[in-house]
Amino acid sequence: MAYAVIARYRCAPQDAELIRESLLTMRERTREEPGNVEYAVHLDTEDENVFVLYEVYTDRAGFEAHAASDHFHEHIVTTVRPRLLDRRVTFAEVL
Repeated sequence: MAYAVIARYRCAPQDAELIRESLLTMRERTREEPGNVEYAVHLDTEDENVFVLYEVYTDRAGFEAHAASDHFHEHIVTTVRPRLLDRRVTFAEVL
């Protein structure tokens, strides 16, 4: 069954451009992964410091491979997460 990840990231204004660049790089790299179906990056219309990600993988193993990738560690673990003021992530099975 397809596996979805919906994430909401809020950062300080001074970090927004770096977060944006990292997420757009992640979008390109993730779309090359065999287990990825969709990776969309959104900017909240009411707060330019809030990003929303919508990701779909063929299954949970596809997401786990993504989370174990070098680019995930470089961009998400090392660059994005330490700069976030708030992070909310929902994992779901696609019906």
